[in-house]
Amino acid sequence: MFPTAHYAMGGIPTNIETEVLQDNDTVVPGLFAAGEVACVSVHGSNRLGTNSLLDINVFGKRAGIAAAEYAKTAQFVELPENPVAYTTELLDIARNGNGDEKVAQIRKELQDTMDANMQVFRTADTLNQVLRDIASFEERYKRINVQDKGKRFNLDLLEAVELGFLLELAKVMTVAALHREESRGGHFREDFPDRDDEKFMKHSMAYKDDHAPADGSAESIAGIRLATKPVVFTRYEPMVRKY
Repeated sequence: MFPTAHYAMGGIPTNIETEVLQDNDTVVPGLFAAGEVACVSVHGSNRLGTNSLLDINVFGKRAGIAAAEYAKTAQFVELPENPVAYTTELLDIARNGNGDEKVAQIRKELQDTMDANMQVFRTADTLNQVLRDIASFEERYKRINVQDKGKRFNLDLLEAVELGFLLELAKVMTVAALHREESRGGHFREDFPDRDDEKFMKHSMAYKDDHAPADGSAESIAGIRLATKPVVFTRYEPMVRKY
């Protein structure tokens, strides 16, 4: 058995109007997110008890209202010349691969290293091991072989594409965990057992950036640019959880 999560606290940053943020300040025009996929940054006081109702009832409604208002005045945006090119290429590369690597085997090994080294209790050594493993998996992923070459209801192809996304997400999670040299909530660094509000009272933000330099540090992993988003205090000041 593998541990799982019964609730996701999303990765897409938004403002309280549910507008998606490109960075801390720049709104992506016409794009809204709500529910588990979004991060409005309002769950500091209770990670689980209230977020379903808040995400669905409050921000789901706000998203609908904001999107309707935007649509009233938005100008038509021309589509690019071939808007499906990226998706078609993504599917064709996976479907037409003729290597000797099995999708299920790479996924199993990814699960194993994440379960062993990227669990709740982690250290710099275990996290760096995950990054080395992911780099190996990414190379092997280029040589996958999807047995079903069909174009309809192709679950074999779907799992191959999903594995590519899993590798990207696993790397983002691991890089962010490596950078956060403290213990907080469900993230426990055995080499940094104390919570550090002075350095890490902020959100970890990761951006896909092919031009990000890679010098081996947590801040410079190839293809990922790390940044932060400030935590805004309102009525309740954050405190260390203790019993």
